[in-house]
Amino acid sequence: MSVDACAALVARADPDRWAAVLAAPAAARAALIVLFAYNIEISRAPWASAQELIAQMRLQWWRDVLAEASPRAHEVAGPLHDLLAQGRVDKAVLDAMAAARVWEIYAEPFDSAADFEEYINATSGGLVWACAQALGAGAKAEAAARAYGTALGVANFLRAVPELMARGRRPLLDTRAEAVADCANRALHMWQSARAQRRDLGGAWPAALPCAQAGAILRLAARQPHLVLQGGLHLPPMQARARLIWASMMGRV
Repeated sequence: MSVDACAALVARADPDRWAAVLAAPAAARAALIVLFAYNIEISRAPWASAQELIAQMRLQWWRDVLAEASPRAHEVAGPLHDLLAQGRVDKAVLDAMAAARVWEIYAEPFDSAADFEEYINATSGGLVWACAQALGAGAKAEAAARAYGTALGVANFLRAVPELMARGRRPLLDTRAEAVADCANRALHMWQSARAQRRDLGGAWPAALPCAQAGAILRLAARQPHLVLQGGLHLPPMQARARLIWASMMGRV
């Protein structure tokens, strides 16, 4: 059980966040890697089986990992336990991330826009906030961290719409172009809010590195909402890389 195993998982399963790890200062990488690996595991759990009960059990397994005092012999659970033992990351934030993933097990759509935003805040917003905590951020940084994470979460969710639909899910409350554009614009407001508060992150700014291209993706979705259903909501690789490099060099997103 080591951070190296977590790193291999992130590099293989989440190339965008792995690029953010490589762009982060060396001292921040281990914590980011472990939390990103945890995020991968709970994001996989709802799809582990077509049987809803088994998928629920997989999510519950990770919630049990968080609750137990002793580490489990697992390549991610072990390093996660070691990170939590440092006392900086609130377990409740990680538990809420797993609990929110229950939506992905079922085919029903979100009940409302507020329900969707709550899901994004708990999952992607929670991940950025947990990362900021791990890097030493205090309570003042929560609003900025969650705003960054929510913006990224909506951007990634819109990018995933075609795959979710192919898997039998109903991700969008309304598939009309104007409704999709409105969703992107609401997330853009969160992005702007995050940037207005980014100084609150202080030395924990690397937690926001995965969000470097979120604003550009959301602007693209707002301008060309048809790309969401077509699966074309992507930045050119060089542009995405340039945004990440700039954020890393400037020490802010």
